[in-house]
Amino acid sequence: MPVFSFLVYIVVSTFTPGPNNFMAMLFAHRYGFRRTIRFCLGVGAGFFIVALLCSYCNLLLKNLIPGIRWWMTILGAAYMLYLAVKIMFHRKKAASSREDKNNRFLTAALLQFINPKGILYAITAVSTFILPYHSSHLALIGFSLFLALLSVISTFCWSMFGSIFQRWLSAYQTPFNVAMGLLLAYSAVSILVE
Repeated sequence: MPVFSFLVYIVVSTFTPGPNNFMAMLFAHRYGFRRTIRFCLGVGAGFFIVALLCSYCNLLLKNLIPGIRWWMTILGAAYMLYLAVKIMFHRKKAASSREDKNNRFLTAALLQFINPKGILYAITAVSTFILPYHSSHLALIGFSLFLALLSVISTFCWSMFGSIFQRWLSAYQTPFNVAMGLLLAYSAVSILVE
């Protein structure tokens, strides 16, 4: 296995902006780092399942991708655009103990099944770097855990950014929300254009 190429691919793919990272940063900004931990762990759990499914269903997916990819791309991009609009037009409400229902473990885990960036990343990592060299159950589970761990680390990093700059972000909430919403919209459009 070309280890360096594999590591470069997964680090760049995991740490670049995407729905998981933007949402983790936004939730940490709104609710603090500690309250965002469950979202980050949900991302890892959901991505572990996606990576494992990609590992075991890779040959089947290769045959079905032309039909499935289009629908997943449309669904995922539409959801990302919906999130972008919600983020851009979010207004700070009076202090409330009620948290966003999207800042949950289960929501984050389920998001991985409609996250086109994550699914395409998992399919590419598994088909290009893992299956040609490793096919044992232990190896497939180990690599899936490694990819999931990296996704948790990535969302934690983005959460820390949102938490550390919370005071600054609060002072500039509207421009920040617009910028984050536009970046998320850009991610959605770039997926559709590919």
